[in-house]
Amino acid sequence: MDGRLSTGVDVLDRELGGGIPTGSVVAFNAPPASQAELLLYELTVPRQTLYLTTDRTEDAVRDAFNATRAPTGEPEIMYAAGDDPLDNARRAFRAAPEEATVIIDPNDALERTDRSRYEAFLNELSNHMQNTQSVAFLHCLTGEYTPALRDTTKHMADVIFDLSLTVTSSNVETRLTVPKLRGGRALVEPIKLDLQERVRVDTSRDIA
Repeated sequence: MDGRLSTGVDVLDRELGGGIPTGSVVAFNAPPASQAELLLYELTVPRQTLYLTTDRTEDAVRDAFNATRAPTGEPEIMYAAGDDPLDNARRAFRAAPEEATVIIDPNDALERTDRSRYEAFLNELSNHMQNTQSVAFLHCLTGEYTPALRDTTKHMADVIFDLSLTVTSSNVETRLTVPKLRGGRALVEPIKLDLQERVRVDTSRDIA
């Protein structure tokens, strides 16, 4: 993992020393009520992207891309749910081109499958990302109904992005931390984000 791949968000690339280490599998943990999808949209900018949806239809995801004001690329969107989401997702990412981004949104359906099959899936995904010099982002929803295999995802992922949301009577604060980064240096301080129409850094005041 000597090289780096851009996230499409300049501030994250700077904080991460140039981007995500090539070949990484990233677990992106975020509340379902947040604007986390903005980051997923911008991830499609730097390179060819395969966007695997496990709940919304392809048309619904495509409409969301068309409606957003965030910068986006032109991802290939595929529905990967059905009776066997692991096999569907495996067949899809095997067809991804070299130096690509693979997004699974959300990853929760895969984390509700058999543990041994899921571990095998993650190992194969990791090997494929390394062999093709690509990067995979697993969008993991946080909240009350966390899938049983979420700890497996966190353990086997090379990088963890944690998005937290604090809602007060006067504002909404979003913070991104990177507590795990194989092949690089984890971020000690959280990044305060302004997620309205696109991913921006909130510099209005220091993080307490």
